[in-house]
Amino acid sequence: MRFVGIDLSTKTGLVILDKSGQVAHEEEITSNKTDPLRMIEIVSKVTKHLNKEDVIAIEGFSYGSRGRGISFQFGLGHALRIALYRQGYDYLIVTPGQVKKYATGKGNSSKDNMILPIYKKWGFEHDSDNVRDAYVLAKIAFDLKTDKEIELKKYESEILRDLQKNEVIK
Repeated sequence: MRFVGIDLSTKTGLVILDKSGQVAHEEEITSNKTDPLRMIEIVSKVTKHLNKEDVIAIEGFSYGSRGRGISFQFGLGHALRIALYRQGYDYLIVTPGQVKKYATGKGNSSKDNMILPIYKKWGFEHDSDNVRDAYVLAKIAFDLKTDKEIELKKYESEILRDLQKNEVIK
């Protein structure tokens, strides 16, 4: 069993943890194609790394965001969800606020304010905020699905409890 975190964006973060929670793969996936081929290529590059037994956590849509890139992010998000569904993968959606809170204790932290907490908490560092977010998503999947005895902070336990209530999308 592996644990996969996917942060979808024009530069998509992908992190795969092995069964012991160690990083097996980390990558920022991009494409220089024009839409919709860009979306198709990113989805293809992501799904080629997946196995059927993976526990997959995807960052949900940022509904409050603005700008030109929003339509791309929603398109890419739906394209990946459709591909995962068609290929028979199960996945869990984690809100952006849950990702931030799991890493920092605050659901409204900026990307820059997540760098140090992620490093201090798990010793993980990467230049890309998308890969850092994907790492947090993979850690959430790992902590959610393993029986490993870990000490969780109250806010971490609350997030995992909330996610356990959510239905895994099949």
